[in-house]
Amino acid sequence: MTQQAAAPKIRVRNLSVGYDGTLVQERVSFDVKAGSIFAIMGVSGTGKSTILRAMIGLLRPSAGDICFDDVNYWSMSDAKREEGGRRFGMLFQGAALWSSMSAAENVGLPLQMFTKLTAASIDALVQVKLSLVGLDTGRDSMPSALSGGMRQRVGLARALSLDPEILFLDEPSAGLDPISAKRFDDLICELRDGFGVTVVMVSHELPSLFGICDDGVFLDAKTKTAIGHGAPQALRDHCEDPTVHAFMTRGIPAGETARPAQAAATTGAIDGGR
Repeated sequence: MTQQAAAPKIRVRNLSVGYDGTLVQERVSFDVKAGSIFAIMGVSGTGKSTILRAMIGLLRPSAGDICFDDVNYWSMSDAKREEGGRRFGMLFQGAALWSSMSAAENVGLPLQMFTKLTAASIDALVQVKLSLVGLDTGRDSMPSALSGGMRQRVGLARALSLDPEILFLDEPSAGLDPISAKRFDDLICELRDGFGVTVVMVSHELPSLFGICDDGVFLDAKTKTAIGHGAPQALRDHCEDPTVHAFMTRGIPAGETARPAQAAATTGAIDGGR
């Protein structure tokens, strides 16, 4: 007897999103398997982050369904949707840290807001989350004193503060040097492999897409829908759509999946990205 395939962790069907009556994407459908690192790809202005906002509850779709473990997220009551959203961790583009709070205070904020833990317990958990992303020092530093790589790690630690099942990342490598970006990619893989986190990542960075993503969807600005589905490497090597092919082959020859040699050679312990 053939074993039935596991239901996807996330199911998106015929999703349409936009702002103020302007349609950004329509009839977008895809599945995200549990434990996947799933890429939402496309050129700038395509609507990648808009789709992500709908998935995490910040933007109500114009039409369509977003289901987590076969439960329709936008058909829930506001209270149930807010409760369900605590299963998610979100790293916004540029980390989006509170500039008036230290690294530790940024990470501890969700714990203060959504748990009844004591201050001592929160402080201990904050240290665990910062250590998890390779920041054993600098917890009292303000965001302005941190490098770009360190700010991203603090943002990631904050996203992990409530032990999410699903981690959403919006352009996590944007603005990072190649070495810091490679280390951040390695960290995402470690989190997926060590904790079973499902990752949905908006990115246009080819080394990250080819290096860590095992599935994805490609959004098109002209047709305002998805025109490619599959792993980034498969889209690069086999998709015949000229828009997808042009995006996936810019600057990186077929068969190449790594960053520049000096970055690819830098592996091992994760540091602060300075």
